Amino acid sequence: MTSPLPDKAADTTAEQPWPVRVLSIKISDYVDRMSQLWVEGQVVQFNPRGGTAFLTLRDPDVDMSLSVSVPMNAVNAMPIPLAQGARVVLQAKPTFWTKRGTLQLEARQIRPVGIGDLLARVEILKRTLAAEGVFDAGRKRPIPFLPHRVGLITGRNSAAEKDVVENARRRWPAVAFEIREVAVQGTSAVTEVVEALRELDALPAVDVIVIARGGGALEELLPFSNEAMIRAVAQARTPVISAIGHDVDTPLLDLVADWRASTPTDAGKKVVPDAAHEQALVDGARDRVRRAMVRRVEAERSGLRSLVSRPVMADPVALVRVRRQEVAALRVRATARMEARLHRAADQTEHLRRQVVALSPQSTLERGYAVVQHRDGRIVMDQDDVGVGELLRVRVARGDFGVRPVSAGAEDAAPRAPRKTAAKGTARTATRASATGAPSADPATGSTATTAASARKPRKPRTAATPKPAETAEDGTS
Repeated sequence: MTSPLPDKAADTTAEQPWPVRVLSIKISDYVDRMSQLWVEGQVVQFNPRGGTAFLTLRDPDVDMSLSVSVPMNAVNAMPIPLAQGARVVLQAKPTFWTKRGTLQLEARQIRPVGIGDLLARVEILKRTLAAEGVFDAGRKRPIPFLPHRVGLITGRNSAAEKDVVENARRRWPAVAFEIREVAVQGTSAVTEVVEALRELDALPAVDVIVIARGGGALEELLPFSNEAMIRAVAQARTPVISAIGHDVDTPLLDLVADWRASTPTDAGKKVVPDAAHEQALVDGARDRVRRAMVRRVEAERSGLRSLVSRPVMADPVALVRVRRQEVAALRVRATARMEARLHRAADQTEHLRRQVVALSPQSTLERGYAVVQHRDGRIVMDQDDVGVGELLRVRVARGDFGVRPVSAGAEDAAPRAPRKTAAKGTARTATRASATGAPSADPATGSTATTAASARKPRKPRTAATPKPAETAEDGTS
């Protein structure tokens, strides 16, 4: 005894699968529960048989289709005869044929899609793409001035192909083409054009792509307003030229293309430059350059003639001789000025040296003055600062010696006759004095405590009441 089959698809297993008949019945039951609906498509096959017409309805944008059966009375009721390629909208109910496992539509009504409806849909698509920036001028790519290879997408054996190729080669004979022949109307037009565009866009040798088609009815040009084609052109890396129909035809391809040609003939003229025109430009530029060179050479030649005709050119060495004399005179003046400046600088230097020597403490000592210092190096400024018997240091122009005062003041000393020169008295005193190790003072301080008379040899007192003058310590030590 076999087990019952599962009721739901989720309950099936490898051990309890559904037979094909059960699945077909399940699908048929599900489809039968669907209500009637309206669907739009393009008729790609139309086969009337007796009282029923069998159609193949294809999606206009993608490669998907369904089989449709329509009563002939509904077909005959259409305002225009039904033909292959027509876009229709029909009311139908989906049915599933279990024997072959196919889905089909059983139509009740069929209507052609009107031009107004198509234009309204194109306008809605146009606004949507414009809002996305697909038509913005900023995203358009520049067309190359002289493309080496032109990609051409056009109909098979079409007049548009001849117009583009012949006009382009008439203007620039060396131009090369990469041609892709496709359907430019009908159900497969969008698919074939998009595939050819992507193929040419992937070729590095192709510099620009032309999509060309001659004029036709509005319905025939609708593929060039298809959203899939418009977005493919916007995404292409190679510049695209649109040459669809005539001036009055404006499919959306014209808006997204990088450049719009009014006709295929216009595209052939604009895709390459005119060789004759460019040659004329080159010839004109060459003539202008030649005339400019002639004018420049003539101007230089005239200037050279003017220079040669000058009197100085009769004896060119004379000009050099004059300049040489001027240079020699300038050299003499420069040497004299430099020597005078050096003499003045030497005189100023000698004058300053003499001033420095005259103002130096050593010069003061050379005139017979002496510096008297205490043992700690302080300079004696006042006789009251000196104690009797204190060892003092006396610095003269050449050397120093130590002395000890024997009286408290100069008023007790006997008057002395002046010597002829202070230097001789100082020298005699120095011969009687012995050098000591007392610290010496810097004569730069300018503090001179004694005169040259302080270094002279003391005289004998005139009377016994006269105090003794200061004597020089015989040993020079404290």
